[in-house]
Amino acid sequence: MTPRQRAERRAGLAYLAPALAVMAALTLYPSVWVVWLSLQRSIPIFGIDRFEGLGNYRFLAGDGRFWNATAITLVFAAVSVGLETVLGVSVALALRALRSARRLALGLLLLPWVLPAVVTAKMFEWLYHPTAGLVNFVLGGRERNWLGDPTLALPALIAADVWRTMPFVALLCYARLLGISPEIYEAAAVDGAGRVATAAYITLPLLRSVLLVAVLFRTLDALRAFDLMFILTGGGPAGTTETLTVYAYRTLFQMLQLGLGSAIGAVVFALVMLVAWGYLRALRAQGVIA
Repeated sequence: MTPRQRAERRAGLAYLAPALAVMAALTLYPSVWVVWLSLQRSIPIFGIDRFEGLGNYRFLAGDGRFWNATAITLVFAAVSVGLETVLGVSVALALRALRSARRLALGLLLLPWVLPAVVTAKMFEWLYHPTAGLVNFVLGGRERNWLGDPTLALPALIAADVWRTMPFVALLCYARLLGISPEIYEAAAVDGAGRVATAAYITLPLLRSVLLVAVLFRTLDALRAFDLMFILTGGGPAGTTETLTVYAYRTLFQMLQLGLGSAIGAVVFALVMLVAWGYLRALRAQGVIA
């Protein structure tokens, strides 16, 4: 590293220092406190407050409800992010191909993304209504209890989440597509490349870095998702939509087991950090970050 680069690095750190200090005060202290609380057996309503060590974590290791919530969280994140990626790229390609009404299409695409999650959840609650819902009407009028059937509740939640967050992936990909020079596609056409070859060997490789970033953010959000499942199903029916965040909420605020709930929160934090570390390694391998 040259002296000039070292000076620029120090200047950058100096500019970042105030923001980093505020973030440390707002996030570091609560995080440390949650980890410390996870080592306690704290149930205020019964006057229980003693050091438990790793007892809460040992309990979770043998808790079937915890492992069920973990599996649901991972399935929800994997399926929703996968669908959002495929649909996001498809929508971005369709937007780029538009010759008219592109602004209208962008406005409609942004609508699900700007709606508050609570509004989206209440809207889908009406759409999924067994007797008056639009979804059942479109599917032929057969009464399906989308949010009350254990086999349909999780797919219904995933569909709602994909509708709400797919525009994020689509807009990132669309912005990257606009930055690709048309000359590249012209050269490919001259060489005889068809649509499939152009998409596989030009478009997708040039979208790779943006897709990795989009998938990183969406995966972290999906692992921490709470609002949709809490409003639509509350974790039911029969625990089929109870993610780790819903389980943590119920343990903390309904059963008032502060230590155990904090332990679940610490596990969610560790899971998010592990996924972020894996993605950052992938981004570094792709040369997206230094």
